[in-house]
Amino acid sequence: MGLIVVLGESVRVQGYALAGAKTIVAETPDEVVHAWEALDGPVTLVVLTAFAAETLGGAVLTRTREPLAVRMTS
Repeated sequence: MGLIVVLGESVRVQGYALAGAKTIVAETPDEVVHAWEALDGPVTLVVLTAFAAETLGGAVLTRTREPLAVRMTS
């Protein structure tokens, strides 16, 4: 199984590190876009905060290639 990444605001992602996910803190739209574009390696799933998902747009959530992206509930 590949790596799980949780991307978004610090307050929303920090706890996921305890479960073994790689967390990427992105507090601004530019940081979100840069972090998304910089994903590499064996990333299978990206969990996005609502802010990160809205910043990247709906196309990210409906694509069929890896990494799969899902939106965290608010």
